[in-house]
Amino acid sequence: MGIQRIESVTYGIDDLDACVRFFDDFGLFLVERTAEHAVFETLTGQTLHLDTAPSPLLPGPVEDGPTLREVVWGVDTREELRRLVDTVAREHPVRESADGVFHTADRSGFGVGLTLARPRKAAVAPRPVNTPGHVRRWNTALEPLTRAHPLRMCHVALNIARAGREDAVAFYTGLLGFRPTDVVEPMGVFLQAPGDDDQHTMLLCHRPDRAGVNHIAYEVPGFDDVIEGANYMIERGWREARRLGRHTIGSNVFRFLHAPCGGRVEYAADMDRVDDSYATRVHTTTPPHHIWALRTHRDQDTPA
Repeated sequence: MGIQRIESVTYGIDDLDACVRFFDDFGLFLVERTAEHAVFETLTGQTLHLDTAPSPLLPGPVEDGPTLREVVWGVDTREELRRLVDTVAREHPVRESADGVFHTADRSGFGVGLTLARPRKAAVAPRPVNTPGHVRRWNTALEPLTRAHPLRMCHVALNIARAGREDAVAFYTGLLGFRPTDVVEPMGVFLQAPGDDDQHTMLLCHRPDRAGVNHIAYEVPGFDDVIEGANYMIERGWREARRLGRHTIGSNVFRFLHAPCGGRVEYAADMDRVDDSYATRVHTTTPPHHIWALRTHRDQDTPA
């Protein structure tokens, strides 16, 4: 089938202590730390690498400051991995590292890796919800979650230069087997990996003249995790980048936070799932960013 999921991401960073504190507060699990780098895991075994001295196998950064250096994609079989590596190698240099990752770069300059997927099952227990005729919680009051622990990285969003955007998208569709699910002509292209059922695994956002990291989204079990997880982050001193809402494309509930590794991270829940019968939608104008977003009387120009 091909690419199943994000297997790992690597950031080139300046302040390791700040980044470690951020992702610990975010709810990932620290599995390794040295003076130069740290590795975190999601509950399904994906890894986040924070490096003050990234590997020379990675391409140079696409923007100044801390930023995303590579996304490694997990492939379902050795045969399919070999086929994808050979396909990419016809057009781009590919180098293999000792850990079994094949490294290259996309047409915007971001590092791209391919390796065998190593998924790990995680217990998913969304909070039971009561509605008339559908009672799921008897004689039990809910306790605060306090903080979130992401199940997985569910999608990555990258900014790409508007010039050459068709070629940038074609790297993923033509060489790696992604398919467009929603094409927003003024804004970007939402892409689904062959082995994923999320409405999008990747978003390539058009920008006038530059590439850079936009965000990585982390799925949590439910709405409470999105709300309480970001509340915990704010209590710990981190800055919210986008308040609570529900996206129009993808339908997921979200909250965004600025990250010291570059770009933003998103808590996400309840993403649309789509199969092969979902036809690509082409939008000539940009749909509203969200179906709804949290508002208060403080957002009004005049007092309520």
